[in-house]
Amino acid sequence: MGGRSPSVFAAVASLSRALDRNRSPIPPELRSLITTRVSQIISCPFCVDINRATLVERGVTRDKVEALADWRRNPLFDERERAVLDYAEAVTGRERKVDDALMGRLKRHFSDDEVIEITGLICFQNMSSKFNAALDVPSGGFCKLPATLDEAAAEPGSAAAPPGGVPAKKPGRVTRNAPCPCGSGKKYKHCHGRVV
Repeated sequence: MGGRSPSVFAAVASLSRALDRNRSPIPPELRSLITTRVSQIISCPFCVDINRATLVERGVTRDKVEALADWRRNPLFDERERAVLDYAEAVTGRERKVDDALMGRLKRHFSDDEVIEITGLICFQNMSSKFNAALDVPSGGFCKLPATLDEAAAEPGSAAAPPGGVPAKKPGRVTRNAPCPCGSGKKYKHCHGRVV
């Protein structure tokens, strides 16, 4: 996008930097849980891949990354994470709206200013995921974790492997020096306003 429409790319990158800044009141791991979950809901392969890679880099465990799509039934997610993931799904999906009960749960864990930050991040990731999905931007292979729980079960060493399988391995460092598949011509680590 950067080479085809520099002004649009600059505006998107600026918004991304504002929402995913080091001084954000929302912890980096939680920001990445939000962006990955929204990407999964929108079904954007590129966004799921890039956000899962960021999750791994930010220290989220392999088991938690693999369980994110099924967070409601997984005990790895605490009440704070559950509140924000539920909110992300309500904002992103069309089946339901944010009601008073959900907002009340969210505000038990986050201040009004933090709710604004979270909402901005969710809405930005909705835009980004829909943009990339509409243009059929493919996965860039940034995150070497399996894309689905079925793939995870088939991978030796996965926590989702059958009983008696090899113990789960810690994820390796994801390389960020590969060219970004969005077409900007930049290395991934400098693309989309993120220096990670």
